[in-house]
Amino acid sequence: MAENTDVVVIGGGYAGVMAANRLSRRQDVTVTLINPRASFVERIRLHQLVAGSHDAVVEYRKVLAEGVDLVVDSVVRIDAAGRGVTLASGGRVGYDHLVYAVGSGSADPSVPGAAEFAHPIATLEDARRLRPLLGAAPATAAVTVVGAGPTGIETAAELAERGRAVTLVCGGVLGPYLHARGRRSVAGRLAALGVTVFEGPDTKVTAVTADAVRLADGRELPSRVTIWTAGFGVPDLAARSGLSTDALGRLLTDETLTSVDDVRIVAAGDSAAPSGLALRMSCQAAMPLGARAADTVLSRIAEERPETLNQVFAGQCISLGRGAGIFQFAHRNDTALWFHVAGRPGAKLKEVVCKGTVKHLADEAAKPGAYGLHRVSGGADRSRRLEAGQGGTRAAAEQTA
Repeated sequence: MAENTDVVVIGGGYAGVMAANRLSRRQDVTVTLINPRASFVERIRLHQLVAGSHDAVVEYRKVLAEGVDLVVDSVVRIDAAGRGVTLASGGRVGYDHLVYAVGSGSADPSVPGAAEFAHPIATLEDARRLRPLLGAAPATAAVTVVGAGPTGIETAAELAERGRAVTLVCGGVLGPYLHARGRRSVAGRLAALGVTVFEGPDTKVTAVTADAVRLADGRELPSRVTIWTAGFGVPDLAARSGLSTDALGRLLTDETLTSVDDVRIVAAGDSAAPSGLALRMSCQAAMPLGARAADTVLSRIAEERPETLNQVFAGQCISLGRGAGIFQFAHRNDTALWFHVAGRPGAKLKEVVCKGTVKHLADEAAKPGAYGLHRVSGGADRSRRLEAGQGGTRAAAEQTA
């Protein structure tokens, strides 16, 4: 009888679910997914949860393969030497291989008053706490959104479309990823919705109080509810467990997504830093990384050489309320092109993307191994950057168990 292999996946987001589903293709592999929540979170819909247009959760039975064992708990430590993880409940789960896909959340704000008076939106719990606070505030109450990346823009537009008096504080450029044409389109939509936008270097937030936001140029904006969307951070589990990480705490790996410390640990999603040259935090990167991580584990089980990362991007999709959106097309190296789709067609494309992410996971659950976007060609730019030494950690030599 063939020996069974135990694989533990930490994190049940886009990357972790994709990896777990894909690993279930082998009958001699037992897959355990450990996640602190009993439902899958559609993180790209959390701004809709806050506004009341979507609950942003999907039952795991709809996206997780039947053969995957779901453990609702949190991992507090990885014992790489002993090949096991310690759970918050006090239990322990052993493994032969581990997929580290803990995702990301809000970065700890260093701005005075932000941690006390501003409300993050990066997790399901954050969004659920924020929604009743907004509901209790008068419709005319000033709402300030800090941060002008996709989450900030989407939150501001969603709330303004529902009649809220919203101010968006960029702290720099509106939509930094966007091409100038796309940025003008977004600015026009926000203006039409009545969103007041403060952008430029003098709009960095220097303090947050219970009823105001202070900017670097001295202006003080009244704010009944302040929503903080600036920056992301990753859990410190890897660092606490003695594994090598980058400056943000992402697990350092080679180009097969294998930890530079341990051949039996691979990483995927926002918490991975392959060759020290991490990808943009997004579900667009997370699912292919999850598939790649699973393929690396399966290759090692089969005693084959794993393939290296070949990540490409299509662009960035931002909703601007339910009535409009923008799909900013990009080069495969993730730099914006001049071309974009805006307005109602942009909103429809965004909804296709949101539904498509869940469908990709469900399809992989139904037929493990079917997903193939992580194998699309076009990763030459990343290879050139690595050759030029732009990564903080060079791709590790092939390790042996």
